[in-house]
Amino acid sequence: MPGSVAQGRRAQSERTVSTYCYQCVAGPDLLKVRIEDNIATEVTPNFDAATIHPAGGKVCVKAFGLVQKAYTPNRVLTPMKRTNPKKGRHEDPGFIAISWDEALDLVAEKLKAARAAGLTDEAGYPRVAASFGGGGTPTAYMGTLPAFLGAWGPVDMSFGSGQGVKCTHSEHLYGELWHRAFTVAPDTPLCEYVISFGANVEASGGVCGVKRHADARNRGMKRVQIEPHLSVTGGASAEWIPIKPKTDVAFLFAMIHVLLHEHERGRLDLPFLKNVTSSPYLIGPNGYFLRNAATRKPLMFDLGSGRPVPFDAREADPALEGVFEVDGIEVGPDNEVFEHRGIETRPAFAHLVDHVKDYSPEWASLICDVPAATIRRVTNEFLDHAHVGETIDIEGVALPYRPVSISFGKTVNNGWGGYECCWARTLIPCLLGALEVPGGTLGSTVRLNRPADNRWSSIKPGPDGFMEYPMNPTSKEGWISRPPVRSGHRTLVPLVANSAWSQALGPTHLAWMQQSEDFENFPHASPPDVWFVYRTNPVISFWDTKRVGEAVANFPFTVCFALTRDETNHMADVLLPDCTDLEGLQLLRIGGTKYIEQFWDYQGFALRDPAVMPQGEARDFTWIATELARRSGILEAYNAAVNRGGHGVRLTGKNYDFSLDVSVPHSVEEIWDATCRAASAEITDGQSQEGLAWFREHGFRVTRFPRLMWYLYPRLVEQGLRFEQPYQERLLRVGKELGRRLHEQGITWWDRQLEEYEAIPHWRDLGKLWEDALARHFKVDISDYPFWLVTSRSMQYSWGNNVGVQLIKEVADNVIGHGSVVMNEAAAARMGIEDGDRIEVRSPLNATEGRVVLREGIRPDTLLIIGQFEHWATPYAKDFDAPSMNALVPMLLDLTDATGSAADLVKVRVTKLRGAA
Repeated sequence: MPGSVAQGRRAQSERTVSTYCYQCVAGPDLLKVRIEDNIATEVTPNFDAATIHPAGGKVCVKAFGLVQKAYTPNRVLTPMKRTNPKKGRHEDPGFIAISWDEALDLVAEKLKAARAAGLTDEAGYPRVAASFGGGGTPTAYMGTLPAFLGAWGPVDMSFGSGQGVKCTHSEHLYGELWHRAFTVAPDTPLCEYVISFGANVEASGGVCGVKRHADARNRGMKRVQIEPHLSVTGGASAEWIPIKPKTDVAFLFAMIHVLLHEHERGRLDLPFLKNVTSSPYLIGPNGYFLRNAATRKPLMFDLGSGRPVPFDAREADPALEGVFEVDGIEVGPDNEVFEHRGIETRPAFAHLVDHVKDYSPEWASLICDVPAATIRRVTNEFLDHAHVGETIDIEGVALPYRPVSISFGKTVNNGWGGYECCWARTLIPCLLGALEVPGGTLGSTVRLNRPADNRWSSIKPGPDGFMEYPMNPTSKEGWISRPPVRSGHRTLVPLVANSAWSQALGPTHLAWMQQSEDFENFPHASPPDVWFVYRTNPVISFWDTKRVGEAVANFPFTVCFALTRDETNHMADVLLPDCTDLEGLQLLRIGGTKYIEQFWDYQGFALRDPAVMPQGEARDFTWIATELARRSGILEAYNAAVNRGGHGVRLTGKNYDFSLDVSVPHSVEEIWDATCRAASAEITDGQSQEGLAWFREHGFRVTRFPRLMWYLYPRLVEQGLRFEQPYQERLLRVGKELGRRLHEQGITWWDRQLEEYEAIPHWRDLGKLWEDALARHFKVDISDYPFWLVTSRSMQYSWGNNVGVQLIKEVADNVIGHGSVVMNEAAAARMGIEDGDRIEVRSPLNATEGRVVLREGIRPDTLLIIGQFEHWATPYAKDFDAPSMNALVPMLLDLTDATGSAADLVKVRVTKLRGAA
């Protein structure tokens, strides 16, 4: 630690500063920083927040590395510019220090040239692009830069770094469609039984997730962990079931079979199925809902009156099973109408029962390598804990009490199979009335639906009794044939919608792929004129890192906001040192319901108050954004965007107006003082207007958030809406329309993705799909690659943005698997490999190498590499000698699902290297 305090002399002055840690999506955690003689010396929990924070004010391990992060000797301390026009891994950038004026003028010159040439290029793609990492968390540190980007106009944010397509992608999209669930979690405080398919909450859930699950296990909750390797979460669970990679669909389908074919119907929540799902909707011969010809409302068959009635008929007793003779119409793609008289039809539930008839535990056992008896036992235990028929009081409202839940981790809910898994995970709680009710399976937040302030406000009645969803249009008149950004997300993926988050959730690997190959009848994707990069390192964190690096090297002008040098900013033209976590000023929304296990009884705002002086010439992000706006000629539009809340808080509202003069630049503190006043007014209905000084004294300000709003069920019942389960008629129609539009443009390379648009998904052999794609593309004998390589999250490392912090590595080294390849002992013995040997892990694309760690807690056909490493430019991290799977995973259309995602999964072989001990 710098200064005399570290040498043992008593500090002349001491104080604490309130701030937050939001380095990953499991935050924010509220904390305090101890300052001695103007030097940050310690991070502590903010116990002033003990009664409002779900983890009692505690913080996770990543926060404790912030002091070292601020003072790292490897920081970029001045703006720098590149002097070597050649770019690439083996090119010396020749960075030299320049002034802020020179740096900002250089960037502004490029921005003004891009605007003068037209905001979009000849193909219609934005000339300015931006990439941010950390699952959206960088906005908690980039001040008013979002307002700058909003003021600029079209910005291409589809050059991904791993968030989205490598995240829990299918959950994001299907979760928001079915129950406003960008992420999904158990109602842990009330849950009794959790089946976790690879949800590594003890590593990815942050301090809130860890505490909530620890408290639940302490009171008796059982968690069954189903995954190919024994994660830290599996180690803290009641049971670990080692399933074969990418076969979770079979296990889940077998669970549905057990519930529908091995138990009496009375064990299910029949009122829930009849009144809150699409189970009673009649299905026509073409696979679409049978509808009333006049009103076009879907029909049910009322057992009481013995006739068909619309889905919203009051006091009906709809049939779930049976065959009924009915008149009606079906509405297919492009409003194509099929008229029927006296046809035999059955409810959606009956179709579901038939669909899963052959998906028995015995069938699944042969696929996922889990005994049929285990699948059946786990399902029956789940059912026994469901408490079907019971209720619980939540803030004076009686709600169904169903303390069972299913959660997913990465690779289960992204890429091929993600649709089937997410459908099954949503359907199973519907069968038991356990979706969006106390104790059950809950969504946490929305990012695609609007408004996004809370899930209840995003619920709007849509067609057919379901929630409205902002699909990208697929009609002849509305389909967007010319992609607005290089990933083609609005053209190819209806589900990804058009919110501020949609670009990051599109098929971002297509943007990278198109830098070296064109897709037939798709606009050529040239590099952006200007590319901004912050808190992300795609040259390390994305798939096929060599290919990504080559693409980045071809970008004409790259601006990186830099803490230290890294592999991506090695190719930058300008480096700008921004204030780090403990140096910048910002106000952040907290509370309500957020990602992972962030369920609060409060909502409000927390201040990130500078705890240390900026190191070197680092500047606050808000100052940087303001200067870029001023110098590039968009100051008025930028200030207007700030006034509208482009930085997180709208400055005007009912009974208050703290808007800024749009004609002049404003200081950092002036902007955030107005923001603090607006925040105070917002949560007090205009009664208070305390500003920055108040927040600096108190750290945060909150008001109550009703626990009732954790649950979607009461809001749906209030509006007379249903969950869109089990039958996906809307997706079936949308998929047919999308196929027509693409074929009208001569686009056939997305045909495999169109196959996924099924009303009830069927099982497909995902392992064979992966193996066939790899064998076909690389022309290899896939039997030469006998292992599945998977990865896992690290609690210690916040993806890559704290990879250069020594404290973090010291802690991570105490967790088995970091920096090595985890392999099954028996499998290694057959190959003559011993613990600590150095091995090469090679996929058909590339290879990595590292020390092997032998364990029994991993399947013999599986290898594990934790985290994202193999750095070659990042100081300190480049000396880790740690393997990474990212370089081994190809970007292939054949491995891309209908939502545009793939998975961290690849087949590999292992070779013991010579000289290994």
